[in-house]
Amino acid sequence: MTVDAPQAARLTPKKLYRIVAIAEAITWTLLITGLILRATLDLSIAVTIGGSIHGFVFLTYGATAVLTAINQRWGVGLGLLAVVTAIVPYATIPFDIWAHRTGKLEGDWRREATDDPRDQRWFDRLVRWMLNHPSLLATLILLAVVVLFTVLLILGPPVPKS
Repeated sequence: MTVDAPQAARLTPKKLYRIVAIAEAITWTLLITGLILRATLDLSIAVTIGGSIHGFVFLTYGATAVLTAINQRWGVGLGLLAVVTAIVPYATIPFDIWAHRTGKLEGDWRREATDDPRDQRWFDRLVRWMLNHPSLLATLILLAVVVLFTVLLILGPPVPKS
């Protein structure tokens, strides 16, 4: 018999989403501070550091928003809106507050099939399997974020230097 972690210590969809949404907003501050330091003190390294941290957390937030949207059975539009909020500085925070207040983040990870017909689809079975192997899921998400981050670094900054 296995003993579940205490409820307060468990990483629920709500807790994971909130942590990453706040981290994404904090990294906006790093990036904006870097831009100000570059403009006022000609300190370009500040943008490199702040931008790199923000870029990595931005991608992590996107992956977390998608995973949360799938788990919580948000529609495509709401899931897309969650991802898009990362583009606007600090917009992940009001979206998180709204999602929390409307119950969109309530519930645990969907690790077991229910009577819902959607649970019979191959994609939902795959997601449940991955949720039942959290170390593998976290590793695959981290690997995807690292690969995408690396490709984006090779391609260069989103706004060319003038």
